[in-house]
Amino acid sequence: MILRSDETLDVEVPGAGTMRTHLFRPASDGQYPGVLLFSEIYQVTAPIRRLAAMLAGQGYVVAVPEVYHEYEPAGTVLAYDPAGTDRGNALKFTKPVAAYDADAQAALTALAAHPACSGRLATFGVCLGGHLAYRAALDPRVSAAACFYATDIHSGTLGHGRCDDSLARMAALQGEAMFVWGRQDPHVPYAGREAIRTALEAAGTRYEWHEVNGQHAFLRDEGPRYDPALFLQAMDWTLALFRRNLF
Repeated sequence: MILRSDETLDVEVPGAGTMRTHLFRPASDGQYPGVLLFSEIYQVTAPIRRLAAMLAGQGYVVAVPEVYHEYEPAGTVLAYDPAGTDRGNALKFTKPVAAYDADAQAALTALAAHPACSGRLATFGVCLGGHLAYRAALDPRVSAAACFYATDIHSGTLGHGRCDDSLARMAALQGEAMFVWGRQDPHVPYAGREAIRTALEAAGTRYEWHEVNGQHAFLRDEGPRYDPALFLQAMDWTLALFRRNLF
């Protein structure tokens, strides 16, 4: 499927200005389900763009917001190096949780209104983005959420003050969620994964759960932690999730 991957939207977020959002969609006419894809702490890097293009190529309109739009100029990409990591982590704990939620609300509204979008919505995210994909799925418009190695849910430490309420809000999930974890990921240890799964069970949510022998960021097709076999397996799980809930 031929794609358009050169489009952006500047989405207005109430009280926070505009949020540059990158679009990836089939070039052919028609309407397709929308996927709001949240990046890791480095924003819209080349691996994130390739991931978005891969999903769009299966017949989705994929929107990727710049999660630190209040703090960095539009188009900023942080490098996969110590300086970029330090900056991304600092901003992760500077931005208020309410601001992340406002971004998600605005982005979902803009995506649903796009002429190429059918109005059916899902979320997808990696690392920080896995957490944001989960929080965005608390919006009842979201039918499915694919959350990969989502950081900070188990510890309640996202955002300014490091005091999010994500673990306590599992019952608000109305769509189907999928959580995928690397067992060798130091950011979400076994006890943390168990805390999340226990909360999902207690809330009676519809969810799918996978733990694989992989490192943190095993989907990122750049660097030593990339696992191509796990990438393909994870995409099969994701596309099955989306097919069940978006068509």
